[in-house]
Amino acid sequence: MAAVAGTLFPGDPLALAGRPLQWPAENARFWLGTDNSGRDIAAQIFHGSRISLLIGLVATSIAVGIGIVIGAVAGYYGGAVDTILMRITEAFQTLPNFLLLLLLVAVFGSNLMTVTIAIGVVSWPAPARLTRAEFLSLRNREFVEACRTLGLRDTQIIFREILPNALPPIIVYASVVMAVAILLESALAFLRLSDPNVASWGNLIGLGRDVLRTQWFVSAIPGLAILTTVLAVSLVGQGLNDALNPRLRRRPTERAGIGGQ
Repeated sequence: MAAVAGTLFPGDPLALAGRPLQWPAENARFWLGTDNSGRDIAAQIFHGSRISLLIGLVATSIAVGIGIVIGAVAGYYGGAVDTILMRITEAFQTLPNFLLLLLLVAVFGSNLMTVTIAIGVVSWPAPARLTRAEFLSLRNREFVEACRTLGLRDTQIIFREILPNALPPIIVYASVVMAVAILLESALAFLRLSDPNVASWGNLIGLGRDVLRTQWFVSAIPGLAILTTVLAVSLVGQGLNDALNPRLRRRPTERAGIGGQ
């Protein structure tokens, strides 16, 4: 949908297109009907997929990037460094993500870039703790001791030697972060605290709130799009876990159900 949005629906998806609140299939021009202002819901759904994926990918990159740096330093050095960084992480986790996100949006504004960065900033503690746990289990392995013996700098050991071995579970968890990022942006938009100048699924759900009893499709259609996207991202994460976790790999005969028979 994100790839073909510009082809199927050229022009501004927020432009007025017809009579407001037309039901899906009522007019051949509007596959999914129109919203309260007479804008094409299908155009907003297709273009909104770009916004949701953009927010999910960028916010996840920010969250995982911050989490990897903090978790890697804490897990590698341990001691006082670990204690200080983990106390900071716990301080962030004492506040619910969404409450902290509301605070950041209230202070810095609600344009698309600010919202995306804010989602990434509130989502880093979990990747940081996961990275720390992986580094704690790897920092005393033989290959790390060999690197120290060869005189490699700490930054080289952390990012060139240990991190590649710690990445598989972090990559898998990134799918969870991405799904949560999409939901957080949708929740902000539902409260009308996200950028109103973009075709967002959450903005469309927020518009449908005013006519939920009579024209429920305005909220239900973008809600179904969010549900499908989050489910798809979660399934990709499970697939990555199966592919990258060596303990879950099985021989072809075992997968066929004939191993050991």
